[in-house]
Amino acid sequence: MLLIAVLAFSAIAAFLWFRNRRSSSGVSILVVRYPERGPVGLPEGSAPISTPPTPLAGATESPNANAPTPSSAGLDSSATPAESSQTANTVPENFVGTLKLIIPVVGVRPDQLTDTFADARSESRVHDAIDIPAPAGTAVIAAADGEVLKLFQSERGGTTIYQLSVDRKFVFYYAHLQRYADGLTVGKFVRQGETIAYVGDTGNAGAGNFHLHFSIAVINDPKRYWEGANINPYPLLHK
Repeated sequence: MLLIAVLAFSAIAAFLWFRNRRSSSGVSILVVRYPERGPVGLPEGSAPISTPPTPLAGATESPNANAPTPSSAGLDSSATPAESSQTANTVPENFVGTLKLIIPVVGVRPDQLTDTFADARSESRVHDAIDIPAPAGTAVIAAADGEVLKLFQSERGGTTIYQLSVDRKFVFYYAHLQRYADGLTVGKFVRQGETIAYVGDTGNAGAGNFHLHFSIAVINDPKRYWEGANINPYPLLHK
């Protein structure tokens, strides 16, 4: 009888010890297995927690690692408005009636113009300008009032002029010039119709292919005039 009593007491004690230990923990353990990580113990009912991987020794985090991806790629700051197409700025749909321009080559009529704005050029470029053929030495005149922003000898454009509009929102680009007009300097304010240069075939125009390459770019900052968005001059001149 004594042996039976001892066994019964031991069984009751073991049951009470197991129940007390389970209630003291308060939770049961659920094993969650990740495909690439071994078993991980989590409280039952808990969602798995993602933890970032531990960086490798010597690795450094890029300061822009969490920066949002731009919606459009940035443009080469060394490119010029007339030599590289880009759309960094927002261009209004219609400038006809906003810009009061004249054809920048003496003697050329509106009906003689050809829209070459979207024509393909070498190196997968788009023209982004119009060509106005004329005899060599024909006077090139300012399409609008504005300041001479830059005089530049370009590999593609040859002898060129960049002119800033009065409202400082547009850059007019004249290329393949034979030469500048006497007295033309950077910073000079020229009036619409004033002779600023002469038609030539410099740059990559091709020998004997005399014409004016004329483009218009919308800009945000005159100091960064090369970041303009080209608009078609043809509807502004063919009217």
